[in-house]
This record gives sequence, structure tokens and C-alpha cells, in this order.
Amino acid sequence: MAPGTEIGATMIDLRKTATALCSSLWLLGLAACSPTIQQEGNVPDADQVVQINPGVDDKNRVTQVLGSPSSVSAFQDRTWYYISRRTEQTAFLDPQVVEQEVLAISFDAQNIVQDMKVYGLEDGRMVAMVNRVTPTHGNDLTIVQQVLGNLGRFNNPDKKKTPY
Repeated sequence: MAPGTEIGATMIDLRKTATALCSSLWLLGLAACSPTIQQEGNVPDADQVVQINPGVDDKNRVTQVLGSPSSVSAFQDRTWYYISRRTEQTAFLDPQVVEQEVLAISFDAQNIVQDMKVYGLEDGRMVAMVNRVTPTHGNDLTIVQQVLGNLGRFNNPDKKKTPY
């Protein structure tokens, strides 16, 4: 072998290894950024929903076909809600709601299906949150005040035992 050919061959192998390593890391980074999809809630199948007949079926039939509801109306138990939501989250970013569906089934006084409505993501409304804090009685103590305030309160035989 001619002098210097071993060094050239080693440099070519080193370049191939470095290129393969960089390509692997790039593909691994790309795969890590793929979104994570999460499905939440009860998603009634369209074939199941069409089996429910307003004016004919009752709550027992709805439970047999669709299962128990995700939520029930607060008063008189006359509306059942089947709620589902699909979200996507990429890496460390906040999850984004991609699809949301609410199937609302209303019942009359005899528990017979009266009406069925489907609401989508576009039907939702944003609710403004209130940042008020309910005031409480007492002092707001820092952690240092709490620690120093408890010094000497343990197993003091001179103090009377309190009921609490």
C-alpha cells in the first residue's frame, strides 16, 4: 500500500460515520416533533345514533344502544350529553382541540326521547374567567413566620392541652 492511503480511507470512513450519525439524529428529532393525538370522551357511532327514534325510544333503550352519558343536565335529568374531544399536542406546546362533538338527547316527562342535537367545535363559546379571590379570615403568614411562630410550641408541659 502506498503511504497516506490508510489515512485517506480512515477519513472517508469517519465522514460516512459522521453523516450517518447526523442523519439519524435529524430523523430522531423530526420524529419527536410529531403530534400526540388524544381522544377523550364517549364517541357514539353514527350507526348507533340512527337507531334512536324520537317519540319512540326511552332512556333504557338509549342506554342499551349508546351506553351511559358523559354528563346529565343539572335539573330534572331530562337532557343527556355524550361528549367527545380529540386533541393534538406537539412536543411541549399546549394541546390544540382539533375536533369536539356533543350529542344532546332531550327527554320528556315520561322519559321518551323528544329531540337529538349534535353540536360541534364551532358551536362552542369562550367563557371569560374571573380572577377574583375569596377573602378569608386570619393572617397571611410567610413561610418564615410560620416556621418561627411554631418554635417552642412542641411538648410544653406548662400549657394546657387544647381540644384540637
